[in-house]
Amino acid sequence: MDTDHTGGTTSTATTDIPTLIWYLSPYIRIIIGKRWIHVSGCFDQMKNCKSPSSSRSPKLNILWCVTGCLLVILAHAETPPTPPAETPANLYTRKGADTCLKCHDQDYKYPVLQIFYSKHGNRKDARSPMAQFQCESCHGPGRAHATEPKVGAQRASIIAFGANSRTSPDQQNAMCLQCHRDHQRARWTGSQHDTVNVRCVDCHTVHVRHDPVFTQDQSGICYRCHKQQQAVFARNSAHPVRQGKMLCSQCHDPHGSNAKALLKTATKNDTCYRCHAEKRGPFLWTHAPVAEDCGLCHEHHGSMNAPLLKKRAPWLCQQCHSVTGHPSISYDSTGLPAQTPSAFLLAKSCLNCHFQVHGSNHPSGVKLMR
Repeated sequence: MDTDHTGGTTSTATTDIPTLIWYLSPYIRIIIGKRWIHVSGCFDQMKNCKSPSSSRSPKLNILWCVTGCLLVILAHAETPPTPPAETPANLYTRKGADTCLKCHDQDYKYPVLQIFYSKHGNRKDARSPMAQFQCESCHGPGRAHATEPKVGAQRASIIAFGANSRTSPDQQNAMCLQCHRDHQRARWTGSQHDTVNVRCVDCHTVHVRHDPVFTQDQSGICYRCHKQQQAVFARNSAHPVRQGKMLCSQCHDPHGSNAKALLKTATKNDTCYRCHAEKRGPFLWTHAPVAEDCGLCHEHHGSMNAPLLKKRAPWLCQQCHSVTGHPSISYDSTGLPAQTPSAFLLAKSCLNCHFQVHGSNHPSGVKLMR
């Protein structure tokens, strides 16, 4: 028994109710609508309920605590999002994704359940579609589509994605750009891919745990259209895309660029220097083609001549270096071992002597020989 402020006694069971709630509060969850919310924080006021110095009666104490809890709960309750002003609320389904999953389950021809393991299906992230109108955030209002059509009638359509959809590529991409129009996609409008009606879903797969375009399988997705580049990467000397050590997106920006070939940097050379920094210079003695364009000598994707050369030396060198200079003859098959072996033709050819072909910092390196 405890003594109250009037000198009388009160029941211990009565005053211990707030204390019991206080200790159990971390384990209490309250359902509001269809969302689970932790409410342990709403019992902070229970400290006053337990305080023996409180001047309030036990009943007022309990009433005061319960009122505080209800106010906190209401303040933190998640309310369903309000449909956009231009879209009447009665066009949306009442149960959202639950309605869609009655038909579009794991046994459907396009399984969708894996989306709940992706960022798009994270309801705790306010930016994700599932935290807004769920499936209808991307596919548009679906109440008419979910309603069973009359006999002989066709089911109402919604925004669908893919090459076989009646939804135009621009409208499909517009749904994605509602959220993804940021600095990485600022140049999408008017880009090479946009002008040929490439859809976001032509490269990206949404209803999966991990989008393949962000994995080592990215090149296979690019090869669906870029067949010539796929063939070039199969040559003897090529960047290690085929081995999974490089991705197309390391050099190219598929969402748009101000440079040629959707390069991430302003020029070819700047793109090459991101990995081949030792070729950047500046050099005391510079080989002019190196500073001008790496593509004058190298094939960027792949070549039959190592290392990615357009031609083998000395024929590559003699495209610029006239036979009137040193040495003053043009090299051909007569210099091969079967006839008269030539030191200027065999092994590394011109690079036997001019091995600093990209540039030299040696005071006597004017001929790129040291």
